[in-house]
Amino acid sequence: MAGLSWLTARPIAHRGLHDAAAGVIENTSSAFRAAIAGDYGIECDVQISADGEAIVHHDDALGRLTQGNEPLRTLSAAVLKAVPFRATVDRMLTLAELCELVAARVTLIIEMKSRFDGDMRLPARVAQTLERYAGPVAVMSFDPEQIVALRAVAPGLPRGIVAERRYDHPEWAALPPGRKRSMAFLLHGLRTRPHFLAYRVADLPSIAPLLARHVFGVPLLTWTVRTEADRKRAGRWASQMIFEGFRP
Repeated sequence: MAGLSWLTARPIAHRGLHDAAAGVIENTSSAFRAAIAGDYGIECDVQISADGEAIVHHDDALGRLTQGNEPLRTLSAAVLKAVPFRATVDRMLTLAELCELVAARVTLIIEMKSRFDGDMRLPARVAQTLERYAGPVAVMSFDPEQIVALRAVAPGLPRGIVAERRYDHPEWAALPPGRKRSMAFLLHGLRTRPHFLAYRVADLPSIAPLLARHVFGVPLLTWTVRTEADRKRAGRWASQMIFEGFRP
């Protein structure tokens, strides 16, 4: 896709420009306002609620940052928006509310979270919400099927694949080896047709993302850049970084 220079023009704040020690919690209004004030792009996560709303939150269950322990998919958007965080007065946002907050001032990159269970309500809701948003925005996911679904309902919406080389974290244990291999080497590319990639910084250089970047001209973001060594690796191999824990 031509015309994606805005995607890589500025460093991208991972889950907003958060700083827990200062009471600025990831994926909250405070973190997003801080990123806007710093003129950074914003990366955020969305989950699907019980009533089909796109909710800005990383984890698929309450508990790490909030009160409660229920899966987000079992609670309505209204209930989730009322859940207290432990360290801030902020509350969860819907994707529509996030778009209203950002108001096209910086680049917005939305990661659709997935349980790899075939539930395609989130791509549909994200596409529907972004129809009304005029700012620079792109959508990505680890799950190729989410991106296939997004491509079907919103073919012109910039879309990307998030990937890594090994998938050795316990969160990936339920996926069969063949599926993880397909994801690592981007073997789904003819179906997903990603406009950009976001590849794990610790796994660069890797042949699949570098071929995509240098042979096919696909912008390559890298995540999550936290150290000076990460930053040097990102500068060497990627088009732009998704960062946290410092200000570039």
